Amino acid sequence: MTLRYQNIFIFSLFVLTWTVLLLFEPAIKPAGSQDPVALPVSLYFADPSHSHLNAEVQQMVKPADPSQFGRQIINALIQGPQQGLMRTIPEGTILRAIFITEEKTAYLDFEKSIFSAHPGGALLEMLMIYSITNSLILNIPAIDEVKFLIDGQEPTSLSGHLNLKYPFKTNMLMIR
Repeated sequence: MTLRYQNIFIFSLFVLTWTVLLLFEPAIKPAGSQDPVALPVSLYFADPSHSHLNAEVQQMVKPADPSQFGRQIINALIQGPQQGLMRTIPEGTILRAIFITEEKTAYLDFEKSIFSAHPGGALLEMLMIYSITNSLILNIPAIDEVKFLIDGQEPTSLSGHLNLKYPFKTNMLMIR
């Protein structure tokens, strides 16, 4: 084979290889890389009588980082329910930060506007705390308890009823 035909042959192989790779590129992916898939996530909102929590299943793309997933869940709770339940977090609430420790404690730092916008009352305070706590713990295996902060500080209470000094665990009795 002459040098010219060898070059044409090599070039043809190159073109053929790239054509095959481009045609089948969606099917050929490196190990561990996947397209994002929306998964069902149970978010807990108040029932219409504000006496307990009900799950509302929403579809979310789950990021690899549990803190990012936690932020997504909190933002969905702030946006409110989509199917006839009642919001538990005041509209306009801002989550400043979320941090998850190796001990599986999620620290949530909200802006202080959560105080002024909260309507008050022991039951509404419990619904909000456990709406957040249950939504995070029951959807994210990296979280076993939730600690609330306001503007980076440890509050004693939200509206005078629950002690926020210690982390919260799930409360399945609040869910119906």
